[in-house]
Amino acid sequence: MAKTYKSKILAAVHEAMQDAHDVGVIDKTTLREFDASCLTTVEKLSAKEVAALREREGVSQAVLARHLNVAVKLVGEWERGEKCPSGPSLKLLALIKAKGLDAIA
Repeated sequence: MAKTYKSKILAAVHEAMQDAHDVGVIDKTTLREFDASCLTTVEKLSAKEVAALREREGVSQAVLARHLNVAVKLVGEWERGEKCPSGPSLKLLALIKAKGLDAIA
């Protein structure tokens, strides 16, 4: 998955920092720290937020599960608060929240 930056400016600055690393001007640790500061943060979603997001997009649990490549049962567990989305699923949900379901379709 491509990196998502807080802004186009940070994406451009990151590209310049990557180039500086490639030619040896900055070390790998500095690049990692800079990279972490540029990436979009992903906040945890509550059960209500997951359900509201799905309803906002007008899809069933099965359709959302298909988009996220997870089991339908898992989406239900998220919405009931039995489990919390994490990892790639959480990142995809953050993208849906910010840009809509079409962003990952």
